[in-house]
Amino acid sequence: MTAPLRVVIADDQALVRTGFAMILAADGIEVVGQAENGVQVIELCRRTRPDVVLMDIRMPKLDGLEATRRLLADDSGPLPRIIILTTFDLDHYVFDALDAGASGFLLKDVSREHLVAAVRLVRTGDALLAPAITRRLVERFAPSQDPNVSVHHDLSALTPRELEVLQLLGKGLSNAELATRLCLSEATVKTHVGRVLFKLGLRDRAQAVIAAYETGLITPGTGIVPDG
Repeated sequence: MTAPLRVVIADDQALVRTGFAMILAADGIEVVGQAENGVQVIELCRRTRPDVVLMDIRMPKLDGLEATRRLLADDSGPLPRIIILTTFDLDHYVFDALDAGASGFLLKDVSREHLVAAVRLVRTGDALLAPAITRRLVERFAPSQDPNVSVHHDLSALTPRELEVLQLLGKGLSNAELATRLCLSEATVKTHVGRVLFKLGLRDRAQAVIAAYETGLITPGTGIVPDG
């Protein structure tokens, strides 16, 4: 029997926390705690060890970006999947949050159905949340990253097929779309994706998208592989 999905909600607005908690609870998802700032969410997660954290970016005492970094740097137990909550679909903090290890993001006006689906999907690491929007974020903000920062992803470790999979992940394709494009079964696609993540030391598909841009496999603003 699958263990119940456990979620922590961090947002400085009580109304947002309560609304999300009611939606998740109505769908059988257990909300194990709520936090109104970044300090509280770190303490809460260490006590409750949730599967997923819904993390607001703009919170007092400690913002969601730094809270995300600290949570995912904690090696004392299982790490949660983190979904960043934002009011703006191009919040400039979101790229940094994904780069820090967050698994995706949602707008706060997300529909009930999308919220529930996103929380369930991100638990598995099988699907990148809102791939088209996340890709826009990477394309918008990746060029502004410090060019002197080295990228520690050795693409030579990938087979030609795995390189192709990473390229398509960077374009935001789902497993089903990958399977159709590559004429493979979804099970085989999942295997390839898993190998890409393992070889490059990536947590999930969100980091794979970033890696595809940072390594130059896909050029920002074009979504295509550069010539040569």
